[in-house]
Amino acid sequence: MKSRLLFLAPLLVFAVLVGYFAVGLTKDPRKLPNMLQGQPVPEFTLAPLLGRDDKGFKNTDLIGDVTLVNVFGSWCVACRVEHPFLMDIKERNLVPIHGIDWREEDKSAGPDWLKKIGDPYTLAGDDPKSRAAIAFGVTGAPETFLVDQKGVVRYKHVGPINQQSWDEVIFPLIRKLRQDGGT
Repeated sequence: MKSRLLFLAPLLVFAVLVGYFAVGLTKDPRKLPNMLQGQPVPEFTLAPLLGRDDKGFKNTDLIGDVTLVNVFGSWCVACRVEHPFLMDIKERNLVPIHGIDWREEDKSAGPDWLKKIGDPYTLAGDDPKSRAAIAFGVTGAPETFLVDQKGVVRYKHVGPINQQSWDEVIFPLIRKLRQDGGT
């Protein structure tokens, strides 16, 4: 009996591992848990980007209107892919977009990049030490957070926003939040 159990033990361990990996493979790796969903935006204050004459960006700027908060970096290849779509959102005046320039080694890299390819951000702040990014739970760039009129995070999008994610998820949520008044 003991020898039989010793023979079956590796098979049972193997079966459990196969089941675990099979379930894991069915999950979308871009759907990371959003610990902030339904929570107020964390407190943060960011200095303005070099060369911008605005006041920078802080959490209290997110109260009063539905907004997007986009975490980006000039070093981020996926941010370059997303950028034309953000410019289109701005040009069509669909929703204010605020930016967090994350982890630039050179303070002028982000602002220079935006001057070169266009600046979609109403407000933007410099986050060289990742304080705001850590508070938001950012795992990589780009990440975009949808914030309601009361300053509550309602949705987190990981990766570049594109037409499909905009049409199917983000813009319908924006319309609903505007209709519901942030409730």
